[in-house]
Amino acid sequence: MNDTVTMIPPLNLAIGLLPAVAVLVVIARWSLDIRTAVLAMLRMLVQLFAVGYVLTSIFKSDNGWLILGVLLIMLSAASWIALGPVRKQRQKLYTKVWTSIALGGGLTLVLITQGVLRLEPWFAPRFLIPLAGMIFANAMNSVSIAAERFDAEQTAGADYLAARKTAFRAALIPLTNSLLAVGIVSLPGMMTGQILSGVSPLVAASYQIMVMGMIFGAGGLSVACYLTLLKSDAIDSK
Repeated sequence: MNDTVTMIPPLNLAIGLLPAVAVLVVIARWSLDIRTAVLAMLRMLVQLFAVGYVLTSIFKSDNGWLILGVLLIMLSAASWIALGPVRKQRQKLYTKVWTSIALGGGLTLVLITQGVLRLEPWFAPRFLIPLAGMIFANAMNSVSIAAERFDAEQTAGADYLAARKTAFRAALIPLTNSLLAVGIVSLPGMMTGQILSGVSPLVAASYQIMVMGMIFGAGGLSVACYLTLLKSDAIDSK
């Protein structure tokens, strides 16, 4: 293998997608919702190739306002997607989710980029945008789990405190599992990418420790903010 990461040839990339195609075949044979899975795969392909071209241009930018605009779009999209499990309440809860991810994820992003990495300039897009993507995506997933679980608990008649406890515990499960598994079961994407590009495994490990901490912190804080903001709307069953 070469010491530098190169573009994967189209045929090789197609071979790498064979396991995903196999899953689509199983979905179809088992009479499940094949359209959703196919749409998700197609969107993934289009979105990733498109963002690859867009980021190539953005990474060359020296305009801080442009980078902030990109972060705002990412935050707004993450907030909308997070409410997928409770679509009927999307309009009502959107502001709460946006605020929660902005606080939990945004403050974590500032701490990492300005306190740990001390980016120069502060908006260095090659670092800021990928880190924001990791933070917002994980906060989105955590809030999404919490939103679904809290709604289910309240619908079942649980009071606010009981529903909050269950929702927070559920939201932390994937975050906690990722902490327990890293280095034993998995080598996360950032660490793997650095190792493939020739970076020392010890250096890659230090960056991955930073990433795991920021993901756990951003996800947990965003969920805590969201559940706290729900208090005024919660059903207090006695």
